[in-house]
Amino acid sequence: MPQTDPLADARWRKSSFSGGGGETGGDCVETAALPDGRIAVRNSKHPEAGTVFFTRTEIAAWLKGVKAGEFDDLA
Repeated sequence: MPQTDPLADARWRKSSFSGGGGETGGDCVETAALPDGRIAVRNSKHPEAGTVFFTRTEIAAWLKGVKAGEFDDLA
């Protein structure tokens, strides 16, 4: 059975807060929703470095924590 690349048709997007320069140089992560329900995450400056995959449940839990301020100390 032929294997297909799940990222071949991925529509990557990144936050409008990532900027284009300044202190962070526009570094950010990109995300893409995949047809199988997973969420792909990669470094927008080095997409060839690899991709991490999460379930929608995992992303929902992380976003809930972000919105609650649980990761504010990392900024």
